[in-house]
Amino acid sequence: MKKYRTDYLFDDNSFIMGVASAFNLMGTFFDYNYCQTDQEADAKALENDWGVIGQGLLKVVSG
Repeated sequence: MKKYRTDYLFDDNSFIMGVASAFNLMGTFFDYNYCQTDQEADAKALENDWGVIGQGLLKVVSG
């Protein structure tokens, strides 16, 4: 079963990465999930949003 997330387009960061980014003068520290077009990004975001809703409903129904 696919695991959906609502933060699909954002990179997973930790506290350490946040502290280290304060010293990142080049500005190339973070890497985001890019899409070729705006439509592709919207489609992936919608799929993930509805997937999270479905996962929540499944969790409620199954107990």
